[in-house]
Amino acid sequence: MNENLFASFIAPTILGLPAAVLIILFPPLLIPTSKYLINNRLITTQQWLIKLTSKQMMAMHNTKGRTWSLMLVSLIIFITTTNLLGLLPHSFTPTTQLSMNLAMAIPLWAGAVIMGFRSKIKNALAHFLPQGTPTPLIPMLVIIETISLLIQPVALAVRLTANITAGHLLMHLIGNATLAMSTINLPSTLIIFTILILLTILEIAVALIQAYVFTLLVSLYLHDNT
Repeated sequence: MNENLFASFIAPTILGLPAAVLIILFPPLLIPTSKYLINNRLITTQQWLIKLTSKQMMAMHNTKGRTWSLMLVSLIIFITTTNLLGLLPHSFTPTTQLSMNLAMAIPLWAGAVIMGFRSKIKNALAHFLPQGTPTPLIPMLVIIETISLLIQPVALAVRLTANITAGHLLMHLIGNATLAMSTINLPSTLIIFTILILLTILEIAVALIQAYVFTLLVSLYLHDNT
C-alpha cells in the first residue's frame, strides 16, 4: 500500500471533532513561569532570551512602534514552540497549514498598513511612486507597487509554510528510507541514519530561524508605517 506523504499534514481529529485548536493552545502551556522572587536558571535563561530578542527587534522602532513589542515577542514564542513541537514523532505542526499562517500574517500586516495610513498618510502614499519616476511610467509603477504591497502577507505565510513543510517531507522520506534499508544493508542504514540526525538538527535550526524571520518581517512592515 502506498503511503500518502502528506498524511502527517492533515489536521487531526478526536472523535470526529477537529483538534487543531487544542494543539495550537498547547505550546504556551509549556512555557515555564515562576511566582518566586528569585528565579531558577531556566526562567532566567528564558527571560534573557526574550529580552535579547525584543531588544534586537525594537531597536529600530520609535515610541509608537514599540507598543507592539509584547505582541511581536508573543508571536515569535508561539511560532518557535509550535515549530519545535512539530518535530516530535506522531505530532502535528499547525504552521504547515497555509490557512493558519495567513490568519497570522494578514491581520498583522493590515494593522501595520492601517497605522501607516492613519499616522503617515503622505509617506504611505509616497511608497507607491518612487521619486524621479518618468511621467509615462507612473500608472504602471503605481500598479506594481500596489501589487507588491498586497502580496506581502501572502509572501509571509507561503515562506513559513514552504520551509516547514519541505523539511518535514524530507525527514519523512529519509526516515522511510532508513527503515527500508535496515533489512537490506546495515552500513547503508547507518549512513542514512546519520544523515537523518543531521537533518533533524538542521530542522531545529530552521524552526527557530523561520520564527525569527516571520516576526522580523512583520517588525519591518511596522517600522515602514510608524
